[in-house]
Amino acid sequence: MTNDADATPRTVPFPRPEQPAHGLGTSLPPADARAKTEGTFPYASDLWAEGLLWAAILRSPHPHARITAIDTSAALEMPGVRAVVTHQDIPGDVSYGRRIADRPVFASDLVRHHGEAIAAVAADHPDTARLAAAAIAVEYEVLEPVTDPEQAFAAEPLHPDGNLIRHIPLRYGDPDAAGEIVVEGLYRIGRQDPAPIGAEAGLAVPRPDGGVELYVASTDPHTDRDLAADCFGLAPDRVKIVVTGVPGATGDREDPGFQLPLGLLALKTGCPVKLTATREESFLGHAHRHPTLLRYRHHADSDGRLVKVEAQLLLDAGAYADSSSESLAAAVAFACGPYVVPHAFIEGWAVRTNNPPSGHVRGEGAMQVCAAYEAQMDKLSVKLGLDPTELRLRNVLATGDILPTGQTVTCPAPVAELLQAVRDFPLPPLPKDSPEDDWLLPGGPEGAGEPGAVRRGVGYALGMVHMLGAEGTDEVSTATVKIHDGIATVICAAVDTGQGFTTLARQIVQETLGVDEVHVAAVDTDQPPAGPAAHGRHTWVSGGAVERAAKMVRTQLLQPLAHQFGMSTELLQIADGKITSYDGVLSTTVMEAMEGKELWATAQCRPHPTEPLDEAGQGDAFVGMAFCAVRAVVDVDIELGSIRVVEMAVAQDVGRVLNPAQLASRIEAGITLGVGTALTENLRTTRGVIRHPDLTGYALPTALDVPDIRIVKLVEERDVVAPFGAKAASAVPVVTSPAAVAAAVRAATGRPVNRLPIRPQAAVAHP
Repeated sequence: MTNDADATPRTVPFPRPEQPAHGLGTSLPPADARAKTEGTFPYASDLWAEGLLWAAILRSPHPHARITAIDTSAALEMPGVRAVVTHQDIPGDVSYGRRIADRPVFASDLVRHHGEAIAAVAADHPDTARLAAAAIAVEYEVLEPVTDPEQAFAAEPLHPDGNLIRHIPLRYGDPDAAGEIVVEGLYRIGRQDPAPIGAEAGLAVPRPDGGVELYVASTDPHTDRDLAADCFGLAPDRVKIVVTGVPGATGDREDPGFQLPLGLLALKTGCPVKLTATREESFLGHAHRHPTLLRYRHHADSDGRLVKVEAQLLLDAGAYADSSSESLAAAVAFACGPYVVPHAFIEGWAVRTNNPPSGHVRGEGAMQVCAAYEAQMDKLSVKLGLDPTELRLRNVLATGDILPTGQTVTCPAPVAELLQAVRDFPLPPLPKDSPEDDWLLPGGPEGAGEPGAVRRGVGYALGMVHMLGAEGTDEVSTATVKIHDGIATVICAAVDTGQGFTTLARQIVQETLGVDEVHVAAVDTDQPPAGPAAHGRHTWVSGGAVERAAKMVRTQLLQPLAHQFGMSTELLQIADGKITSYDGVLSTTVMEAMEGKELWATAQCRPHPTEPLDEAGQGDAFVGMAFCAVRAVVDVDIELGSIRVVEMAVAQDVGRVLNPAQLASRIEAGITLGVGTALTENLRTTRGVIRHPDLTGYALPTALDVPDIRIVKLVEERDVVAPFGAKAASAVPVVTSPAAVAAAVRAATGRPVNRLPIRPQAAVAHP
């Protein structure tokens, strides 16, 4: 939405002056944009096969129970039912996990969360499959659920591995250091669901060799293949994942818990089997953002410089580990934010409970702590009588500073520049106190509020995220570039989840080889692995592999010409489809040079290694970092507690703009997700049971809830160790924007606002 009274552009002006016709730096549209807008894009739920059977999964109605008996006879006797599988029908590993294999494919003795899978059915009609699943008789001995993560430490073990998944005690500096000014706070972050718009779905097709092919919207196909092969008791080369119909992802797009029953049913029946999850099944089955409890104490001197930060962070992992260890590492490492802190003592825990499972959601770990440390900075500014931006500017991190983990920040860190940019950007005009402008009220055109009760607040937040995997993760990607008859093809198993990798790959090849037509092959596990689509890794690692392969093809193309004219390939350049020499002696087209040739090359990209955090939370755990500053402007009805986000001003450290329009859309999407985190998104549970697992009970922000988003500055200070110098773009606005909205509500109401999402009662100002 835009405000007609404000002519300021919503985003930075794109395209930029003097941008090239194609290649890096252009706003090349996505190849699938037309199909998606016209409704012809083949999503996973659209798949079909001859002789198709339909699957349904029986899920537990209890968050914690002992299974005493499972009777599938009634389901098997139903006409049209072809197979029923339980834990007894798994030929391989009965548990799985991308990091720790602690989650059973089907519960066998214990149910550990509401909605856990018990059995799966294949039938000739989807209704028959659902009725047969409901006909499976399961006898439960209901147990008392552990739903408070603080109680998990003393509770009976919920899992053979115990309730504690990981503990990180970070120790940095002098424990006896103290500041003249001390502020404390207790903060709670709710459970956010990834809420994929497209249905989670898949198709399993048995192969003549006894293997199986899975057609799913996987974001990490090779890991999913290996998990499936282990479960099916097959060699990895007899299981193939074909990535199809990925509509977008804010976390792990396709939970293996949907894929594995499909493959088991296809192998048992010898027929293709399809599963399309209902919205309720999605809420029950896949991982959510970790609910987090945070206790903070900040010490500062009388000038407002931070002296010490003490914090306790408790992440609720739900029933299984998933990515909780990695999320905890990010939370502990970034618990002080993008600020210089001489002394830091952070205790972090991730524990199992009987709550819904938690896992990877964009900005995991970093988002939760950002909301807390920025609230602490606001408390310090009030106590010191300093402007909140001035306090932050006195403490901001810069290149060369040291994190509390002991790691030196070697990448560009223009944090002060980002904050100054949003601080100096003009504020939006105040709404008029008149009936014709009642749509400006927080409650909207039909709201019950009165203009006289509306208060405007302005809040600031600084955030940071790490890029790529951390703590020793081997980040590597492989890509092949082929060119024939002037048409280039890129083969890389990097899944485009909406971050724009396929568009970037086309731009890289266009710029390097001077060809217009570039195709990116569909992804499957017959290709070399490229790793998961998270933390901006495909822009960095997979994009780097494509660039290296394209440069190798470029050398193959130019070497004969260079030899013919007695010069090195470095003296030749490719631009606008032409090859020219530095002195103008050679001038030909790429098509002429390519005539009759087919060239190809394969290359890998692997960034510099990292190391795990040690027993004191110290270590060079991250390849690189990205930073963001956000200023939020909100209107709050202090009588009703309703909140309207008027504007979000963003300044971001991007390294280099590779696709202006795509970058702007990623930032806007991140801000929108952050607004939902701040105001509406909370998957509520009662004693471990999810309440209203649908999009009526779980409120996503709509187009009417999205504020004006002003991208006021993009700092292009290239990271020299990253291919193209670019940084991850979408996670850091997700991390920063909820904290900015909370700060603005604090400014409008004078209330502490220590919980996300913000409840209406927290925004009501006391008389």
